[in-house]
Amino acid sequence: MTTKIGNSAAGEQEAGNKKQEQSTALGRPKEEADMETPEELEYDQDMISLLEAVWGEGFMSPGGTEEIDRVLGDKDLREARVLDIGCGIGGAAVHIALTRHPRSVTGVDIEENLITLSASLAEKNDVSAICDFKQVAPGPLPFDPESFDVVFSKDSIIHIADKSRLAKDIHTILSPGGWFLASDWLCGYEGEPSPQMQAYIEAEGLDFELASAQVYQTALEAAGFVDIEIIERNAWYKNQARIERDNLAGSLYAGLLEQVGEDYLNRAIDVWEKMIVVLDSGEHRPTLLRARKPS
Repeated sequence: MTTKIGNSAAGEQEAGNKKQEQSTALGRPKEEADMETPEELEYDQDMISLLEAVWGEGFMSPGGTEEIDRVLGDKDLREARVLDIGCGIGGAAVHIALTRHPRSVTGVDIEENLITLSASLAEKNDVSAICDFKQVAPGPLPFDPESFDVVFSKDSIIHIADKSRLAKDIHTILSPGGWFLASDWLCGYEGEPSPQMQAYIEAEGLDFELASAQVYQTALEAAGFVDIEIIERNAWYKNQARIERDNLAGSLYAGLLEQVGEDYLNRAIDVWEKMIVVLDSGEHRPTLLRARKPS
């Protein structure tokens, strides 16, 4: 999950008041965020604290290292040049570096604080020599053709509107025979969302650009990929989301209360409640994506 929870407080007094002043949405669309000032970041420290409490150190989407391994499957990454699109705070990149013996792992994201935290996690785990993290601007991937053997992404493409353009970019920067290995949040409908799905999206308050499995299939095929796999993970996550909600309302509540405040935490629980509704209906569909660039 790529929940983004923005804060607007600056200074101790504002920090004390912010829980009462925030809207009912947890996040703020990118166009309203100013990357130049820390208080305007989408991924601020409150959000990072909450998501790491739920999903583990270094992770801002569900499943931890087990789900990373599921995305990668049995693909051999030894000596591979790996790109992680939307690396967040580095958990996936560091896990790949520790367990898959790549030549290099390059993580990219759009916010400087995430890149700093990713680099710190790599240093903590003694993989800085093969991990590199770069802040990039939204838009085309800034890499030469055939720069990578594997392009990985974990629940980040949901924020990119033009799936076709992204698929073409990934195809271009992959070496012949290279793999695109990802997970993302898809939707189980074409057209407009139901009132329940709209309520969930509004509660998140994010720049979600949801698309169906058919949209992803078409984009990957048009870009030239083969051996395309689209594997739904809804059954797993609708159960996991209940555990996460119960943890937020139970064992994690007191600790997070000290870190993020009551209003913020209760709104996060409300987002999980709304998310469970649309996971149950099948409108919200976490999905694995795999595709190969022909040799």
